[in-house]
Amino acid sequence: MRKPISGAVAAALGLGLATLALGTAVPASAAPEPATTAATAKVAYAGSAEEAAANKAFFEAVLKSVAEKRAAAPRSAAAVTVVYNASRAPSFSAEIARSTSIWNSSVTNVKLQAGTASAADFTYREGNSSQGSYASTDGHGSGYIFLDYAQSDQYDPTRITAHETGHVLGLPDHYSGPCSELMSGGGPGTSCTNAVPNTTERSRVNRLWANGLAAALR
Repeated sequence: MRKPISGAVAAALGLGLATLALGTAVPASAAPEPATTAATAKVAYAGSAEEAAANKAFFEAVLKSVAEKRAAAPRSAAAVTVVYNASRAPSFSAEIARSTSIWNSSVTNVKLQAGTASAADFTYREGNSSQGSYASTDGHGSGYIFLDYAQSDQYDPTRITAHETGHVLGLPDHYSGPCSELMSGGGPGTSCTNAVPNTTERSRVNRLWANGLAAALR
C-alpha cells in the first residue's frame, strides 16, 4: 500500500459511498462487484442527485477558472488549456501522467497541462479517506481530485485517476455502464482496468468544452 500523508481531508462533493454487508465502506467510484454469497453480499451504489449536482459544480468551477484566464489573455488556438498541479500527489505521478496523456489524445477541444499551484485550475491530492477517491470544489475554481491509497490498491489506479479527471472535464458517473465506459468507475468490478473514455464520452467532452466555454466567455 502507498504511504499516507498527514493533514485533514476536505469534505467530498463528487462521490458517495457503497456499503459492504459487513459494514466496511468503499467509495462510489469503485463500486463493489455483484454478490457471490450471502456472507459477502454487497450493495451496489447507483449514485445520487446530490452527487451528480456536485460533480457538475466541479466542472463549472474549472470552466469558470479557465474562461476567466482565457478572457484576460485570448489565445488563437482552438483547444482550451486546463492547468493542473500534482505536487500534492507524488505517489500518483505516473498515473496522473498516463491519465493526462489518455485525455489529451482522446479529445480535441480541451487539453490538460501541468503547471504551478498558483496557476492551476485544479489540483491532485493523495491520502487515506473513508470516501475513497473523489472530486471536490468550493465552486470558485479551487477544486481538487483526491486519490485514495486503499482504493488504488484494489482497483486500477490509472482508471481511477482518469475517471476522476473525467469529472473535471464535465462527465457524470454512470456506474451501471460496462468496463469500456470510463465513467462506469468501479461498477464493472476490480478486474476492469480500462482507463480510456469511449466514443460517446469523448464526444460529450468535446461538446461541453466547445459550447460551455463559449457560454462562460459571454
